[in-house]
Amino acid sequence: MLDHGLLGTNMIELHLRVQVKPDCLEAFRKFLLEAIPFYEQPGGIKVRLLEDSSDPTCFIELVEYTNEEIYQQDQLRVESDPTMQHYLERWRALLERPPEVEVYRRTL
Repeated sequence: MLDHGLLGTNMIELHLRVQVKPDCLEAFRKFLLEAIPFYEQPGGIKVRLLEDSSDPTCFIELVEYTNEEIYQQDQLRVESDPTMQHYLERWRALLERPPEVEVYRRTL
């Protein structure tokens, strides 16, 4: 049964599909343990990590935004905040190739 209280929610989800360099797996996990509190710091943001069950170098970083406004504010932070840009540079250095980014809006 659907919870009709969720209809029309403005929640946004980012799915960042990444492949980590095989020799960077431990560094990747340590990096995220450090970075996630900063990513979530503004509030209304939750970050989770999903590991591909068939490939230990492939992950989805799931970033949930409570609403469109928080998502838009975080996009500005990605573009202009020097600390965020430094974290993103470090993150990209651990990846085998650029991430695939998918943006979803929750409808139910």
